[in-house]
Amino acid sequence: MPSIVTYKYIKQNPDIMEYIRRADKALEALGYTEHSFPHVERVAHVSSMILSELGYEERTVELAKIASIMHDIGNVINRVDHAQSGAVMAFRLLDNLSMPADEICSIISAIGNHDEGTGQPLDAISAAMIIGDKTDVRRSRVRNTDLLTFDIHDRVNYAVEQSNVRFNDDKTSIILELQIDTQISSVLEYFEIFMERMLLCKRASMYLGVQFEMIINGSKIL
Repeated sequence: MPSIVTYKYIKQNPDIMEYIRRADKALEALGYTEHSFPHVERVAHVSSMILSELGYEERTVELAKIASIMHDIGNVINRVDHAQSGAVMAFRLLDNLSMPADEICSIISAIGNHDEGTGQPLDAISAAMIIGDKTDVRRSRVRNTDLLTFDIHDRVNYAVEQSNVRFNDDKTSIILELQIDTQISSVLEYFEIFMERMLLCKRASMYLGVQFEMIINGSKIL
């Protein structure tokens, strides 16, 4: 019997939606970039695209989308160790919805391993979600409207005019393609804050049996 817990069902669950909203509010108070619905829905889109393109079964793709939309709820507790606290929160929420244990395991493993400080790709779902999360860099995530007070995270995100994740033609590489305004932030600054995340994307891609590449302003960087 298929589980009633689908991506659509999760998006209509008022409790889970409130955790996502409140987690983002907590990060807003701390001065972080946007981590609300545009972010988690983009992560869901990219992770599902990756697994679909690689031929994974439909339910695996669905679980990746569920993990993606819930992956940052732990920020409502604290930014520190938010991946682990979010995994525990997700366990309780999904267990209360009578989701099968094997599916809960896949989701909480992905949530608990998405942070670059402690995370590792453990399966296809966690690998795809890592890539979806760590490649979400874009101008619209910046909340600060005063360019004069931008920190490095504001500058780098604001400098990204276009961002796209795609496969190459033969699906041997996942490509992060960015258009960066270097008058706002240099490519070097991007790597200063995102190098660890890009290395995690590389490990996640390797787990999926493909390469990870970066193209910035038309030039291949990785």
